[in-house]
Amino acid sequence: MVLEVVQFILGLGPTVMLPIVITIIGMCFGQGFKKAFQSGITIGVGFVGINLVIGLLTSNLGDATHQMVERYGLALNIIDVGWPAAAAMTWASPIAAIMIPISMLVNIAMLMTKTTNVVDIDIWNYWHFAAASATVLVLTGGNWILAIIAGVVYEIAVLKIADWTAPMVRDYFGMEGLSFPTGSTCAQGLIGIPIVKVISKIPVIKDLKADPDAIQKRFGIFGEPLMMGLILGLLLGALAGYPLAKILQIGVIMAGVMFLMPRMVKILMEGLIPVSESVKAYLQKKDFGKDRELTIGLDAAVAVGHPAVIATALVLVPCTLFLSVVIPGNNVLPFGDLATICFYVAFIVGAARGNIVHSVLAGMIVMGLALLMATNIAEFHTSMAIDAQFQMPANTTMISSLDLGGNFLNWAVIKVFQFF
Repeated sequence: MVLEVVQFILGLGPTVMLPIVITIIGMCFGQGFKKAFQSGITIGVGFVGINLVIGLLTSNLGDATHQMVERYGLALNIIDVGWPAAAAMTWASPIAAIMIPISMLVNIAMLMTKTTNVVDIDIWNYWHFAAASATVLVLTGGNWILAIIAGVVYEIAVLKIADWTAPMVRDYFGMEGLSFPTGSTCAQGLIGIPIVKVISKIPVIKDLKADPDAIQKRFGIFGEPLMMGLILGLLLGALAGYPLAKILQIGVIMAGVMFLMPRMVKILMEGLIPVSESVKAYLQKKDFGKDRELTIGLDAAVAVGHPAVIATALVLVPCTLFLSVVIPGNNVLPFGDLATICFYVAFIVGAARGNIVHSVLAGMIVMGLALLMATNIAEFHTSMAIDAQFQMPANTTMISSLDLGGNFLNWAVIKVFQFF
């Protein structure tokens, strides 16, 4: 019964959940119902737009990826089933339902003890915390205590990474008062940000300036985000072996993604800023909020709209397919999660200050490591799928995913708790 209630609430999606949560938060922190409700609906509308554009991006990238795999005859024995399958396996676990309220309580406790400044209202992405618990529950043969501890440890790590990256979100992405406690984004950022720092110090490479502003300055109209999307879309279509008409279509679609996403984020921010200011003003009156930069934790989808993030992700799609073939020891065929690489590289791009060359180089290392981690725990990932009665893809005996199996935090949790 509890699981059904949780699944119903989560099934509403962020476009419904966020207006409700924001309205409640706004009223709790001094806003009247009218102003709080207006902010909530505005944020909901912003997420509708963001999800539409992301859907446009991922569906077209997914089709292009499928065509690339078939065209180049890529054949590896472990299939990347993607984050939707990983989420479905998570919600099939009996521990998933209780991890949602536990995750809320952990966030509140950390706020009260001033061990985090993130007010994490991104309830949908709590599934990453539940996934860590679900994996350890299977790993330990049903030990609920260890499974809950694993989920809590994962959440604490994500919130601390969100705290660490909040200044980047403010200074580079221009989103003051926000943080992104999204499990996959934080996990890949944890290893990707230090890699960017090293790359930015390598002679010759460190001097390559390839952020959107520098590209636009160098190439004029062809360096504008709109044109970058068009050019990268045309290249992806060509790599996929599409006919000319389809190549042109995907080019215009990617140009549309580049053009529309920042505008959708702007709508969301219009609704969020009044609430964020109310929360800060209220808490600054109390000892709880003094000398603290509290942030509202949202889905990293808000950062995906940045032109450098999209450009880096589009370049990394064929690069990741190439890496899957040439990296010794990899057996995972990247597929389901290729379309969501933009989430994995958001913090990498921020750390590189939008330098697409540095971001792609760091992203290739991160994606290479993700492939190896996904390969390393594929057997366990497959067992978890079987326990969840997941429908395996045709002619497939082993599965994994870049989001769950190639997620550094989840991989580390599995490696640590396998000794218990």
